[in-house]
Amino acid sequence: MELLKTTFRQKSFLSELVYFILNVGLAVAVLVIVRTVESPVPALLLVLLGKWRVFGVRPRYWFANIQANLVDVTVSVSAVMLMYSVSALPLALWLQIAILLLYIAWLVYLKPGNTKKAIVAQAETALLAGTTTIFVISYNWPLEFIVIAMAIVGYITARHVLTQFEEDHFRFLCVVWAFVMAQMGWILSHWVIAYTIPGIDVRIPQAVLVVGLLSFVVYRVYSSYRLHGQVRPADVVLPTVFSVGMALVLVVLFSRIPVGAL
Repeated sequence: MELLKTTFRQKSFLSELVYFILNVGLAVAVLVIVRTVESPVPALLLVLLGKWRVFGVRPRYWFANIQANLVDVTVSVSAVMLMYSVSALPLALWLQIAILLLYIAWLVYLKPGNTKKAIVAQAETALLAGTTTIFVISYNWPLEFIVIAMAIVGYITARHVLTQFEEDHFRFLCVVWAFVMAQMGWILSHWVIAYTIPGIDVRIPQAVLVVGLLSFVVYRVYSSYRLHGQVRPADVVLPTVFSVGMALVLVVLFSRIPVGAL
């Protein structure tokens, strides 16, 4: 029996090591491709090819697997596009390495998590990464494309969070959040503001912070309702006050930096 336990631990360690090496290798390969090819397409294809296991089951399970992996695809595509978007900046290599490290942390630490907190963190990461990417690369997009892209990100992230609840109105709530995100995309694209990080020629779109604060409040309200059958003020007052206060500070004090192209 002890021999079986030892063998199992060894196999578990080896499988985790292989998983770590493959994911780090994928992330590094993405960075190398982005820096050597003047197009994000090859890196995007590599990321999508890395999802081959989605189709390693019977065809009737493909659609379910695709849906389950949309959050990971969102973060991966965002990592590639953000690496590519900073290529022309003075500190491009260091910024790309920072994005690489964050992407590796996603692949080897956050993505495998299956607890409630991990699932929420995965959805929030995809929401912020997707919104950042949309507003960084969409300066010459038609407004309709921005709205549709935000709606897709909203649907994907809502679906990921709601899978942990036995929700009777699952699809309806996903569509509602997609609609909210689409509206946010429409409103914020008319007033594109970014905040410059001191010492670095990098701008963070205001839309990312606003969407992040809004999603935080919405989740706390929904979670309170699901846990207690009603929205308890003790669960939502402080998060709401904090988020509203942060949004007002951002809009009133730090919205004097116009951005022609992020």
